[in-house]
Amino acid sequence: MAGKGSLGSVVTMTSKHLGKGSVCPPLAKGVLRCYTMKYCPYAQRTHLVLAAKNIKHEVVYVNLKTKPDWLFEKNPRGKVPILEYNGRLLSESLVTCDYLDEAYPNPPLYPADPWKKAQDRVFVELWSQVTRPLFRLFYSRGEGDEEFVSKECSDFKAGLGVFEKELTKRGTRFFGGDTPGMLDYMIWPWAERLPLAELIAGEAGVVSRECFPKMVTWIKEMMRDSSVKATYLPPEVHANFLTTFDPDDLRLKSYL
Repeated sequence: MAGKGSLGSVVTMTSKHLGKGSVCPPLAKGVLRCYTMKYCPYAQRTHLVLAAKNIKHEVVYVNLKTKPDWLFEKNPRGKVPILEYNGRLLSESLVTCDYLDEAYPNPPLYPADPWKKAQDRVFVELWSQVTRPLFRLFYSRGEGDEEFVSKECSDFKAGLGVFEKELTKRGTRFFGGDTPGMLDYMIWPWAERLPLAELIAGEAGVVSRECFPKMVTWIKEMMRDSSVKATYLPPEVHANFLTTFDPDDLRLKSYL
């Protein structure tokens, strides 16, 4: 059997992202499928949990620029990730991840204590203080506006400071303790993309050890995790993906 975090339990049904005019591959009974997009941080959350629990599943990649009609039959919002199993469908990254944690309880990713579990969910929501300015920095036409870039960098670092303090308070390697938990995996996709801030903003986008010693160490520790390794894409790949977006595209408004 493949170990924790291995992609040996994944069957990829498509060699490319399926778009307009495509046909959805048939799904066999008793098979769990994840509809996803390779560069989507929200979908990456679900992949991290699937990998952490070594859940056997299929993957179908979807082109979110030219969305196939059948995607809206799976999710009226036309977004990924989507889980499908025996005719039943679930969407939204946090919903799919919570489902997987309950349906496949080993290893558990939330604390057993209800209060601590609720706290972790609060911090998942607080992570938006990091993601929103990052998305604005990545996708807006502010590259040449020093004031805009400075503000977005300042804002995402302020959000990151909340997590620096919390990790210091917990006194653990990960937010989940000695091993990554749900909170770690839910915030990781954007931590993986933090180097893009430096690529775009230069010195203003640097997340330094001097300012964020706990979070910088946490990032290095997460990079050693097998589930992170199974889903990781290097900064240059993420940067190349950003160049494919039109900043005026209305599809980005939900991120900003």
